[in-house]
Amino acid sequence: MKKKNYHSGCNSFKLSRVINIKGYINYRTFFTLLFFLPVILSFNALAQNNASSSEDLVEILKSDELEIINANGVDSRRVINGVFKHKGALLYSNLAIQNISTNVIEAFGNVKIVQGDTVTVTGDTLYYYGNTRLAIVSGRKTVLKDSKRTLTTRKIEYEMANGIAYYKQPGRTVDEENVLTSKEGFYNTATKEFTYYRNVKLVNKKYTLTTDTLLYNSLTKWSYFNGPTKIVNKDGTVVGTRGQYNTESTQSSFHKRTTVDNETYTLTADSLVVDGKTNNGQGKGNVVIVAKKDKTVLNGDEGYYWKSKGYSKIFGHAYVRNVVSNDTLYIRADTLYSYENAADSTRKLIGNKNVFIYKADFQGKCDSISYNTADSVIRFFRQPILWSQQHYQMEADSITAFLVNNEIDRMLLKGKSFVITEDTLVRQFNQVKGRTINAFFDKGNKLKQVLVDGNGESAYYAIDDKQKSIGLNRVECGRMNLIFEDNRVQKISFIGKPDGKLIPPAKIKPAERQLDGFSWRIKEKPTKEKTIWAEL
Repeated sequence: MKKKNYHSGCNSFKLSRVINIKGYINYRTFFTLLFFLPVILSFNALAQNNASSSEDLVEILKSDELEIINANGVDSRRVINGVFKHKGALLYSNLAIQNISTNVIEAFGNVKIVQGDTVTVTGDTLYYYGNTRLAIVSGRKTVLKDSKRTLTTRKIEYEMANGIAYYKQPGRTVDEENVLTSKEGFYNTATKEFTYYRNVKLVNKKYTLTTDTLLYNSLTKWSYFNGPTKIVNKDGTVVGTRGQYNTESTQSSFHKRTTVDNETYTLTADSLVVDGKTNNGQGKGNVVIVAKKDKTVLNGDEGYYWKSKGYSKIFGHAYVRNVVSNDTLYIRADTLYSYENAADSTRKLIGNKNVFIYKADFQGKCDSISYNTADSVIRFFRQPILWSQQHYQMEADSITAFLVNNEIDRMLLKGKSFVITEDTLVRQFNQVKGRTINAFFDKGNKLKQVLVDGNGESAYYAIDDKQKSIGLNRVECGRMNLIFEDNRVQKISFIGKPDGKLIPPAKIKPAERQLDGFSWRIKEKPTKEKTIWAEL
């Protein structure tokens, strides 16, 4: 049935202040309304049939002015200062055009959506699709607010059915503790979860977090990030690519190569757990701990750092590098411990089990080791053995090495002490043993003197002025003093009554060439590669 034109030249009629939120009818327009009542009733019936259902049709609660329009067979309502209601939500605007057949509203000026008692969206323009409950709000300042936070951007797409808000333009979210900005983002108003993309920055009074992708749950306070990420606080910086961070407890865990950096150390690992309050860290997978003040570097499969104690522990292919002057000392062990002295920035290193030590001028192995950078003293325990590039070998129950200017100045051997030097001229070995031995060195780690105290024995080759061997000296004496030059005994003095003999070269028996317990173990000497676990 074709609608009649009630006003010449147009297909519309106008009701001025006819409908308000109380349903009140203006007396002066009563007769006009009565006259047009059949048309209105037929119009509403048509509108309800065109909408998906009567329940889906957006309802007008109030308006200052309502105009019903039929243009090109499309029925719509033009509402001034109207209030709409749909599925428990209220929609406000200065001007709104409601398409009856599609159930779509275009609204302009002071746009506001109020959903329940928690979510409010405001802006300049609104497109609302009633059938799907999708609201698109835009403007120079578009704001979504709930009970605890405010999201501000230029355009928000809000799926009111599931409570998800989405923006593709730079946005800013503010709550009591955080300010979060990004180029793009989602906010689930039901679960209080945010997902942010591109140039994400989370600022808190305790720290600043930047990343590419961030999922933030404002209830649990956990942030999950993926992509290059940096967390900066007053105590240091964390740089990683994938992990999670709690904005309240400042706990964090990272699942790809990550570095923690502060004024005292750097900790890097394939996976990392950090306590932001204490700056303590636990790393797994190719762990590297760098102590900045004394250039000490610890490496291993797994490591821990306790910042307040200045204490590190590392194990699994563990080794440490300590750089002094232009040389580097490497220590390998099953487990390594590092203790920092904050007062003077010195450090004590302890290695436990299967210890290797490598330095350009000497190498060694033992069961455990202690190195104190404060006095440059290295202590070797449990069957230690040391070698030098200058062709000597030392063994004892324990050995203490005293370094001066990063070079060995003296070694103290205690218990079953044994010193062997290789005499390349006669292709034999000079040997000294005793209860306690003090060995002194010249620059370049050349052995210059050996003092034996208790149960001293020596076997050394005597050389004449023409550098020819004149025999093997075998001497036993409680105490003795040997002076070396080029790994050969140049002078020897005895305290007490020595018991010895010189055996001519032709009469030296094989058994006489070696003191009891002799073992030249040069093949066991650690290389740099073995010390850093490059070879197993």
